[in-house]
Amino acid sequence: MSLPVRFAVCSGVIGAIVGLVVGLNVYAPTAPFAAIELGLPATVAGGIVGLIISAGTMVSRRLRRRNPPTR
Repeated sequence: MSLPVRFAVCSGVIGAIVGLVVGLNVYAPTAPFAAIELGLPATVAGGIVGLIISAGTMVSRRLRRRNPPTR
């Protein structure tokens, strides 16, 4: 997988886990629904943030390769 996809997937999984944990802390019997209600938006938001961070990482790596530091 490419770097942006890996960042997006990892961030999305973390968002889903956070949604499940919050759901378990609020009211355990409805935790599966909370995982969907909180986890799905957190997954999407985490995926978008992961894509933005990885795109910035890729751009900075390419700029450093293209313009090596001079001493």
